[in-house]
Amino acid sequence: MKRSKFVFKLLALAFILSFASATFAQDNSTRERQTSINSVNARSVSDGQELKLSGIVIKRDSDSFTLREPDGTETVVALTDTTSVKTVRKGLFRPDKPSAVGYLLRGLRLRVEGRGNDEGQLVATKIRFDEDDLRTAQALEARVDPVEDIANSTKALAEASQQRIEEVEQNAQKLSGQIDELSAVSAATRDATRQAQASADQAQADANAANQRINGLDDYDVVHTLTIHFRPGSAVLSAAAKEQIEVAAAKVQSESLKGWLIEVVGYADSTGNSTRNNSLSERRAQAVINYLVRKYNLPLRRLVQPFGYGSLNPIASNETGEGRSLNRRVEIKVLINKSISSQTGM
Repeated sequence: MKRSKFVFKLLALAFILSFASATFAQDNSTRERQTSINSVNARSVSDGQELKLSGIVIKRDSDSFTLREPDGTETVVALTDTTSVKTVRKGLFRPDKPSAVGYLLRGLRLRVEGRGNDEGQLVATKIRFDEDDLRTAQALEARVDPVEDIANSTKALAEASQQRIEEVEQNAQKLSGQIDELSAVSAATRDATRQAQASADQAQADANAANQRINGLDDYDVVHTLTIHFRPGSAVLSAAAKEQIEVAAAKVQSESLKGWLIEVVGYADSTGNSTRNNSLSERRAQAVINYLVRKYNLPLRRLVQPFGYGSLNPIASNETGEGRSLNRRVEIKVLINKSISSQTGM
């Protein structure tokens, strides 16, 4: 009868502890204080130190368990293949019974002997426990585990609910801020409506003018063409090429052209692969552009983007050295808008 009452009280205590753990899972300060207490009571066994302990198993892992002594000190006990585990049976003709490590349940009161390792654990060589204590631990496990499962589920649900509540609060704060921002934007929009309407007509007029200018870019006459040549594999302007450019530039400047553009296109002979020739022809065109801009300070709006055709559009046969020399070129064209040309009588 006394044994039954003891078991009942133990089960009731375990249930209360499990329920309390789930109910107060959100109390961070309590968890921190409990962690501090546990760390103070934790024992670190010196490497090689022999030790005998008695207490209750409070935590069970696959190859170790945590033993709590009556004074609250906790020690991690490591299990090995050579650990001797036996159930102590009462009676003169009832010897101790070898037992598997699976009997080392939470709530089991036992005695352990062993030696410390370099991790501060007690490596068990011998473990003994009474039959009555084993039955008590088995009964406790059968009844407490379902309660703990419920408690853990409740804890997880509470944490999820708390997280959702926090998310809702954050969203509410964001929404409040957005409403204030929208109100301010609405007020500013009302104030700016008249100004926006006033500038809309001007913007439309500017757009129309830009479209007309873009549409007229293809309507031009070529008034001057200049071809300069390069050495094989080179994009460097020779002295003769620079002299050609300077003579042509002086002539164009003396004519006082209006509405003019300059188109620069590079070419290469068929020597080498197409990728290399494309790059080389582009670099040749860019070299001419750079010289025009730096030498004559030409505004960039007057220059059509340079382009390299590689070995396409040859003007001579690439089968001869002379033909390849002619194909290694950059063509510079001075363009003038036809409408402006007609107005100036050119």
